[in-house]
Amino acid sequence: MGQSVSVHTFLRGIGMKKARFNPAILILAIFASTAGSMAQAQATRTWVSGVGDDVNPCSRTAPCKTFAGAISKTATNGEISVLDPGGYGAVTITKSITIDGSKGAGFGSILAASTNGININITDVADTRKTVILRNLSINGGGNGLKGINILAAAKVIIADSQIFGFNGSPGVGIHDTRAGGKLIVYGTEISHNLGSALLMQPTALVTAALDRVQLSANNNSGIFAGNNTRVTISDSVVAGNISHGLFADGTGIINSDNVRISNNGGTGVITTGGGTIRLSNAVVTNNGVGFSNGGTINTFTPSSNKIMGNTGANVGALTPIAQQ
Repeated sequence: MGQSVSVHTFLRGIGMKKARFNPAILILAIFASTAGSMAQAQATRTWVSGVGDDVNPCSRTAPCKTFAGAISKTATNGEISVLDPGGYGAVTITKSITIDGSKGAGFGSILAASTNGININITDVADTRKTVILRNLSINGGGNGLKGINILAAAKVIIADSQIFGFNGSPGVGIHDTRAGGKLIVYGTEISHNLGSALLMQPTALVTAALDRVQLSANNNSGIFAGNNTRVTISDSVVAGNISHGLFADGTGIINSDNVRISNNGGTGVITTGGGTIRLSNAVVTNNGVGFSNGGTINTFTPSSNKIMGNTGANVGALTPIAQQ
């Protein structure tokens, strides 16, 4: 009898140990499963395809359908690539990421009728880079889109080898930057046929912008509007055929222009108001409604290498020669 009680007690002890052990095993299993799912959901490289599906993991062999679907499954500082030509939808970016339209393999398109093509709003303090890179994209407003790229918050935004056009809903801007500080880099890009300006800079704290090999043309407003807290450099570019102005600096806005052709703008080729500053070197300002209108400061380097000629109306104000430092 004593032995029987001892065995029963022993077996009951094993059962209690099992009861205490099993929940821990279950928790570990759930955690491992969740971690595995999270790792899969946050890949560093994802893909989209015209024949993809957003329920997929966005892998190369099981791509997603839209940029919005892929971005939720891409890790911070990761990259979304395009496998084939297609329209991949408007997207809001809230973390550091690269979106590559993969020209040659695909050339990804965003059709943004009645909305913004890309919103950038990175506020997470854990995201130390706060950097967005957009390459080889065609961003089409469909005739009534609002803004091609709307920059609300980010440390750095880089736009390369892309097209932004057809944003004719109000305000109809190609790139609108209203950040509280940061950097904007645009190269090899065409911004055209929009209701407002190609580039509208209205930050609340200093934003520096560098543009190279860009074409800002056929917009209803200006090629570049640089408002307060803005420093823009543009080089080796064309600003032409805009209904209003070519280069426009207002308030504390500054535009430095080198080797830029500013032509056939319906208003003024180069205009400053409210104390804005534009510095010109190697510029060709021709066939505009007015060559320049100086309501702030327009500097030309000495000896001047600028050609201001063939504009319809009389220039307003005078140019101020400055020496190189």
